This record gives sequence, structure tokens and C-alpha cells, in this order.
Amino acid sequence: MAVDTLNDSRWLRQRRALIEAIQEKGIHKLEVLRAFDLVPRHLFLPESVQHRSYEDAAIPIGFGQTASQPSIQALYIQTLGIEPNDRVLEIGTGSGYQTALLAHLAGHVYSIERVRELSMRARTALDRMRFSNIALLVGDGTIGWSKYAPYDAILVAAGSPTVPQALVDQLAVNGRMLIPVGTRDEQVLTLVRRTPHGIETEAIGGCVFVPLLGRFGWPER
Repeated sequence: MAVDTLNDSRWLRQRRALIEAIQEKGIHKLEVLRAFDLVPRHLFLPESVQHRSYEDAAIPIGFGQTASQPSIQALYIQTLGIEPNDRVLEIGTGSGYQTALLAHLAGHVYSIERVRELSMRARTALDRMRFSNIALLVGDGTIGWSKYAPYDAILVAAGSPTVPQALVDQLAVNGRMLIPVGTRDEQVLTLVRRTPHGIETEAIGGCVFVPLLGRFGWPER
């Protein structure tokens, strides 16, 4: 098998270098950095791109999708302030790498992926790490997963034309959501908070994600 073990010294050195790069971009919470140290990104990527596993870059994973840039994922997680008892909804399982990071930090992680093959591949990698607090669903992430709502945090890993109301409705009071909002080619990472008094939004910064496809996102071309 081309995949090396978790403790292979080459992967460990590369993983520590990635963590240093993430720190240089302002990620300082120790629990977030520890999650990146514990999760081997190479286990979640296709063999053809595993040599790029610890670059701080988005990596293609097939089906027109990418594994997001690790420093952006770290920004997501740090900004949302994931707590050990949080119930988290992830829109866009993708490779499953971010799902694994969240599983180290949250109480329960529910993740939706529209591409069945990617969800199955992610499940294989997550099972290898023996997580017991993750549930995966193949479906339209723009409508959320109401069965397990409300959520303390929602992460949307694709760019949407607007903030889907269905996802806002599934936020708990004091819940937080991060979602890229804009055009198909360029978005603003937007923080949405449900407070006891209503919904608040805050622009975090510019970003570029693949389009969020679905009923309340972009239509397929």
C-alpha cells in the first residue's frame, strides 16, 4: 500500500512544518494546533497527490472538488471556537480531513457530502482512525440535517450566493456558522451568529471555494 503509517518519520516532519506554517498565519489556539498534529492529512488524499499532503494548499481530490487549504480550515475552526460538547454540522465532507479535525475538538460531528464516492472514501479514512463521534450523510448540504439540529457550530466548505435560511434555522441559540458568500469565483468568508436577540453577521475576509450546489445554493451547470 502506498499510504505510510501515521508515525512514519517523513510524514511527521512534514506535518510539523505545516503546523508551523499555520501558526505563522495567526492560528494560536493550542487545541486547534494539536488537532492538526493528531490528524494525518495524507490518509485522506488520493495516492496520486499524497506527495503534496502537507503543503498549505488546496489539493484536488476528484469530482471537481478540492481538499481545502489547511490554514483556511484552521481559521474556520479557531474562529468558531469549537468546544468539547459542541454539536457540529459540516457541509461538504470532501476528503474527510476537516471532519477528523472537528472530531478531535467537538462532541459530535455530522457531515454532509453530495458526491457519494467522496463520502465513501472519507468514511474509509475516518474508520481507519476509529472515530466514534462522526455521522456522515450523502445529500444536499444546503438544506442541512434537521434530524440532529440545533447545532452549536456549522461549517460550510463551499461558496454560496447567499446564506441558506435552512442552515440558519438549524443553529442553536449562541450558535455560530461560517460560510463563504459571493459569486461562483470569489466569496467573503462570513460569520453568522444566532443570539438571543436575533441573527448577526460579520465579514471575516476574502476567500475562494468551489461552488455550493443544491436547492439553496448554486444550480448545477
